[in-house]
Amino acid sequence: MKRAILISAIMVLGFNLFAQNAIDNVLTEVEKNNTTLSAYRKSIDAEKIGNKTGLTPQNPEVEFNYLWGNPSAIGNRTDFSVKQSFDFPTAYSYKKQISNLKNEQAELEYKKQRNEVLYQTRVVCVKLTYYNVLKVELSKRLANAQKVADAYKTKYSTGDVGILEFNKAQVNLLNVTKELENNEIERNALMSELTTLNGGNLINFTDSLFSLQTIPADFEQWYAQSEANNPLLQWVKQEIAISEKQAKLNTANSLPKFYGGFMSEKVVGQQFQGITVGITIPLWENKNTVKYAKARAIAMQSVEADAKLQFYNSMKATHTKVISLQNNVNDYRSKLVMYNNSELLEKAFIKGEISLTEYMYELSLYYESMYKLLEMEMNYNLAHTELNKYQ
Repeated sequence: MKRAILISAIMVLGFNLFAQNAIDNVLTEVEKNNTTLSAYRKSIDAEKIGNKTGLTPQNPEVEFNYLWGNPSAIGNRTDFSVKQSFDFPTAYSYKKQISNLKNEQAELEYKKQRNEVLYQTRVVCVKLTYYNVLKVELSKRLANAQKVADAYKTKYSTGDVGILEFNKAQVNLLNVTKELENNEIERNALMSELTTLNGGNLINFTDSLFSLQTIPADFEQWYAQSEANNPLLQWVKQEIAISEKQAKLNTANSLPKFYGGFMSEKVVGQQFQGITVGITIPLWENKNTVKYAKARAIAMQSVEADAKLQFYNSMKATHTKVISLQNNVNDYRSKLVMYNNSELLEKAFIKGEISLTEYMYELSLYYESMYKLLEMEMNYNLAHTELNKYQ
């Protein structure tokens, strides 16, 4: 008995690893071929270049004047000057720090988009797995319905059964056939969606094994990792840091600016040349900018606290849901295997112990239970996918 349990556990583990590897292979292809991610990557790279602009001093100013004298006897005058202005020295340091933080934010935006694309891909793969395994079950059911329909067609031709029994077998075959066709329609629609996610490249996803992975019962430990990997929360944290650096930059911009350079003045018989220096007194231009930056930093701290609270409560609810679904699936599967009467029904029907109506009714209960189990497994995997979006 222990050996059988051990073998079953090893088989389940192997199936789970196989299913997970199949989805991981799809995710690798989608990340490589997805056109949205490709366009977003280029946009982020351009944005990072833009964040590196404006970090250096302003352009130097070169001025040349040629003035005609009147009366002409006094001659002409020539002026030439070169000037360079500078912000307060600490401003350049803060500009560079803000630029680096914005580039990190840009990468977080790409990471957020990547997570969304891969999450959508996982959802499609889970749904495809459901329709793939449902196709397998419906194919078995169709084969059985075909066998019954053929048998009753033969019996009807020999007069062993009436038209009512014959029609009943044919309607059962028709229903199963249409169920299989509808299943294929849904499956093809999901395959098209997966192809779109893969940049138009076809992926023939035929996996029919659900990956029933367990999750840690300790929510707090699991949540700590999810919070650390959530790009939105990281983005908000970076925005707070940017606001704080912006306040310091605005303070530096409120300090005097300097300029210096060379100046030359030349008239008939005389020439003056030397250095020129000056200072800009910031009286009105940067009014309230420091106050605004500090207020924005405080506001972003409130946004961060709210985002963390919303994320925590959402993940807590999903974690509870996944554990409940996991327990339900395991319980339902074990009891369905224990109470499966499909083989006994077929034997009883072949021996004539039950009628076609009884056989079809009892078998429909089993199929309904099987479909319910598959739906539960799909819902569990969808919830599990949502829960591990940031793992």
